[in-house]
This record gives sequence, C-alpha cells and structure tokens, in this order.
Amino acid sequence: MTSFRRLVTSGSPLEPEIGFSRAVRIGPYVCVAGTAPLTDDGATAAPGDVYAQSVRCLDIAEQALRAAGATLADVIRTRVMLVDIARWREAARAHGERFSGVRPACTFVQVSGFIDPEWLVEFEVDAVLGTEPGSPAPGGNPEE
Repeated sequence: MTSFRRLVTSGSPLEPEIGFSRAVRIGPYVCVAGTAPLTDDGATAAPGDVYAQSVRCLDIAEQALRAAGATLADVIRTRVMLVDIARWREAARAHGERFSGVRPACTFVQVSGFIDPEWLVEFEVDAVLGTEPGSPAPGGNPEE
C-alpha cells in the first residue's frame, strides 16, 4: 500500500521562503504547522487580544484540516504556544469552544517570542482521519 503526501498551503509568503506547508497529510495523518494569528492580507489579527488571536489561529488551522480532508473531530493533539503563559486561560477558552466534544491531548507552553512580536499565540494541530470522539482505538478503551 502506497501512502500519498498532500501539501496544503494557506498562501502565506513565508511558506516558500521557509520551505514549509500549512499542513501535510500522509495517509490518515494530518499535521498542521504552527499557525499564527494572521488576517487574509497578512496583518496581525486582534493585536493585544490572546482570545481573538487564538480564535483566528484555530480558524486557519481548521481551514487547513478541511483542505487536507479532515475535521476537528479527527484532531488527536494540539499545542498552544504563548509568549505570556499567565494568559493561558484566554487561549484555553478558544480551544475549549472548538474541542470540548473532541478533547484531544493538549499542551500549553510559553515561548520567548514569535517571528512577529505582535503575535501572542500560535497553535499546532495533529489529526488522524477516521477517528471519532469517544470511539475506542483498536484494542483500546475510550476511557483509558
């Protein structure tokens, strides 16, 4: 069986410059790269507002998932990177609005900064197609 590799772009000019894709799908696995709070014209969304920036990051990540053939229900892991960990609850609110029914593994970390100092948060998202919330993995128990 041959796995295919699908590259998903968001149109960011940084993708070819750095040599990355917004998301990559190989077989049932989808990885969404660190996603910054950018508007469609490349500006920073909601300067100073961690919650609104988190919503924007998740909008972009969800769009990339869909382009790769996945949905939020397929997400198994998220990473939330903040420049000020004391503001984690603002990002967590946006995360909970999207994932309360999915409940992926999630990690919050503080970073020293991002490419643009106006970015307060970035999200990474990993998904496996064919997963459904509450369904056991082969040989597993959904409560384990």
